[in-house]
Amino acid sequence: MKTLGEHIRELREHKDMSLRELAKKLGVSPAFLSDIELGRRFPSDEVLARIGKLLGESVEDLNAYDTRPPVEALKRLAAANPLMGVALRRVVGQKVSASDLIDFLNREVKKK
Repeated sequence: MKTLGEHIRELREHKDMSLRELAKKLGVSPAFLSDIELGRRFPSDEVLARIGKLLGESVEDLNAYDTRPPVEALKRLAAANPLMGVALRRVVGQKVSASDLIDFLNREVKKK
């Protein structure tokens, strides 16, 4: 699966737009846009919306390529339910792989 940065680069190139040209239209530095395309940085929601508008793609479609965990959502969940925080720390502490966790959840859903 492509990363968000790879997808943005692909869309930009499809529009035959240089990195500098897109950066200027976005009001960001070319270095910042390059870092986004290389996956070293992620755009704010505001910049992502401008990228989507300029490249003709919805924010929702762009977000589908964002592979980062939803940190803020996890923080809110752990704050609202301390036991959830304990569970998340145990998953991280035990180094449970993503595929093992998904397999476990799929088995649990099937039981219900």
